[in-house]
Amino acid sequence: MTFFITMNNFIALLTIIIWPVIPLIWIPVHLMIGFSKRTRAIAYLLSILSWIVLAYLFYKFRMLLISFKAELPFWINIIGFLLLFSGTILHIRTGMLLHLKGLIGFQEISHRKGKLVIEGPFSVVRHPTYFAHTLMFLGVFLLTEVAAVGIVTFLDFVIVHIVIIPLEERELAERFGMEYEIYKRNVKSRFIPWGWLK
Repeated sequence: MTFFITMNNFIALLTIIIWPVIPLIWIPVHLMIGFSKRTRAIAYLLSILSWIVLAYLFYKFRMLLISFKAELPFWINIIGFLLLFSGTILHIRTGMLLHLKGLIGFQEISHRKGKLVIEGPFSVVRHPTYFAHTLMFLGVFLLTEVAAVGIVTFLDFVIVHIVIIPLEERELAERFGMEYEIYKRNVKSRFIPWGWLK
């Protein structure tokens, strides 16, 4: 039993520490696209340095972060594991289609147009990578019961929908023009496969 508690705490802490990479890289890259294109490495360096500071703080206060837990039934823990597993598989699949350059936003900061990925999960929703993140974060929360992971899941969902996806779609529309507009008409759902939150 102690092993599972320790493993759950490790998974929860890792999730909390890694999560800020998403907003710290994607918001500046899309919000200041001109600056990011001119500076390239500096934009990434500033984001990574900011993340290192946050990661250190999260690690320093790790006991506080993982101490508050929800009391969930075992079957909810099982659902959490299934969500984490499904989200990981989806993330691996989208990563294979986007390649490393697509995952880290290289096309956005370079002067290359790149290729609009519209196959696989991208033929069902426009942002399956963010959907994968949500599945993974929610899965970790339900599995580990750590309240801070639940907060991270909620923050990620809100920031992705209100800030990151609109900025990313604006950049994709500028880069791909009519090709992206046609894609948006064909794939109406931004995030959830059943057409919610279009």
